[in-house]
Order: sequence, then C-alpha cells, then structure tokens
Amino acid sequence: MKGVRLNRRLVLEEAVRVADGAGGYATVWEDRGVLWAAIEAGTGRERAGEFVTVSTVTYRITVRAAPFGAPRRPKPEQRLREGARVFRIAAVAEDDADGRYLTCFAQEEVVA
Repeated sequence: MKGVRLNRRLVLEEAVRVADGAGGYATVWEDRGVLWAAIEAGTGRERAGEFVTVSTVTYRITVRAAPFGAPRRPKPEQRLREGARVFRIAAVAEDDADGRYLTCFAQEEVVA
C-alpha cells in the first residue's frame, strides 16, 4: 500500500471481566497500547428505536502490522478509541502483500 498516512492516534482497548464484589462481574475496558492509524469512512445507516435513533458507520482503519499473538495486534472483540469516539473491531486482515499494514474493519455507533 503506497502513501499510507498514519495520522490518527488511537488507543487499543480490550474488555476484561472484574469481580463486582457481589458474586458477579463487571466488564471494564483496559488499554493495550497506542496505535497510529489512517481512518477511511465507509457506508452508514440509521435505525430508529422506540426512544432513540442509532447511527452506524463502517470504517476501514489501517495500522502498522504486528505478529500474531502480539499485544499490539488488533483483533475482533477489541475496540479502538479516539477521545470519546469508539470503533468496535469486527475483523482484521493483512492490507498488503509485504505484511506491513493491517486493516481493521470497524463500526462506530452514535445515539442521537
């Protein structure tokens, strides 16, 4: 991939279960590192609920590659955060034949 401009600072987060003190658990998001990325918006849609409208947009997020099993390699079920914005990762694939970049297929949901 030629001309990749990784100009967005994203925090990679993973869901972790922690005891809630009452015999159950709560889910918290822990930082796994900072990744620089290029973000490209895809298609969007909107659906109306009973009390709110939810807007969903798909994104292709390009980051530097990391070996399988490395903590900084994104994977499905994790998310990328940019301030208050959250991108839920649905899938990850190699972006180029040289294995220098990964593409994260992600979704962002906004409640209006």
